[in-house]
Amino acid sequence: MAPGLAVKRWILLLMVGIFVAGLGMAFLLRNLSLPPFLPPPVVGLTFPDLSDWLRGGLLIAAGFGLAGGAVWQINRQFASVLLGRQDSMNSLELMDVLVSGQERRQRLTGPRVVVIGGGTGMPTLLRGLRHYTENITAVVTVADDGGSSGILRQRMGVLPPGDFRNNIAALSDAEELMTQLLQYRFGDRDGLDNHNFGNLFITTMTALSGSFEAGIADSSRVLRVRGRILPSTLDNVELCAEIKRRKTSPLNGDGQPHAEEWLFVRGESNIPAARGEIVRVHLEPSACRAYPETVRAILQADLILAAPGSFFTSLMPNLLVPYVREAIRASNAIRLYVCNVATEAGETDGFGVSDHMRHLRLHAGDAFTTVLANDAYLRHPAEEAGVEWVTLPAAEEELGYRLFTGDIVDDATPRHHHPAKMAAKVMEVYRALQAEGEAHRSPSPESSPFVSHMIE
Repeated sequence: MAPGLAVKRWILLLMVGIFVAGLGMAFLLRNLSLPPFLPPPVVGLTFPDLSDWLRGGLLIAAGFGLAGGAVWQINRQFASVLLGRQDSMNSLELMDVLVSGQERRQRLTGPRVVVIGGGTGMPTLLRGLRHYTENITAVVTVADDGGSSGILRQRMGVLPPGDFRNNIAALSDAEELMTQLLQYRFGDRDGLDNHNFGNLFITTMTALSGSFEAGIADSSRVLRVRGRILPSTLDNVELCAEIKRRKTSPLNGDGQPHAEEWLFVRGESNIPAARGEIVRVHLEPSACRAYPETVRAILQADLILAAPGSFFTSLMPNLLVPYVREAIRASNAIRLYVCNVATEAGETDGFGVSDHMRHLRLHAGDAFTTVLANDAYLRHPAEEAGVEWVTLPAAEEELGYRLFTGDIVDDATPRHHHPAKMAAKVMEVYRALQAEGEAHRSPSPESSPFVSHMIE
């Protein structure tokens, strides 16, 4: 009833419409051998030359028409106010708002999805998934130690905000504008050491909130993020790798491989730079603690996705957190690894789908035994695309995992996934596995000693 909303007139029209429809119903009831109950003036003013049946039908139709128009106008005015519009919307705009609201209600009841990873592949997956569900939890690595994130981590003692920034932008309502804002990078001449705005924003929110996890939650709320972004651990972990590479002898003029050398590399940003074959990665300290909300989200999920991206330096650090890995294995959810479409120099040179799955089993056991891989690389010759494709296993190869394939590549940038195609294929696989009843089964959260221990 507040002034200025311009809805009181339509409420009055709604009441008139209800009265007129009720009057029409009264004329119909007059023909059912009921005692007279309509005053003579009313009878005389409402089409007296017509029969009661026709008169009642016309009045009911008119009443419902007035009431329907009033409800439509009330909805339009309220939608304009809620959206911050100064002018009322036309019918098409209101229909768009109502359809968008219906679509969002469907997303609110969508499956509970946990996406695990980091880097640039994970936001791509999130951009596609947000059109199917808003019940998304992104579990992000905290092992990043390069660039702006590494500087803030060393100087201010905060966890690296870079991957959190990318995922906040991907799940924000105003994604395109928010991406530009959060990715804006200051130059050296600004005295901000090439930091980008998003990292500084999250670091500031951490200082104001008193903790990193609270800072991420407050940042998500301020930027209207649909979903949650959680760390896999709050411990200050460092990613280490055992790397094997061939070295050449300075006396060997033809540069042919001379011998093998083994390297122990510390630091996420130093691993790809070593340019060797990564044999194994681990975290220090290895007994790092999982973030409890992350474990809870995994155990309550309907679908758990290992996201594409830097395989050893973005995905693996999450799976190396002991209780995160064990929570995935204990979950009843469908678990799916979305494989990269192209290899990454210094990490997965020469890798096919089976190589990725072999290292997943080596580092994370049977946490993921189902994979979705790209099969469209035959349409994009590697020489033209300038990439080395992650190839499918040979037809005669005996697989120790279940393989789903589809066209999930971005034709404009072939080394990357396409958000919409990837998310559509993921949901197709999820529904297929759900229909087959192939979700992993384990004791319920109330009866599992592992879950009880974690919740306590």
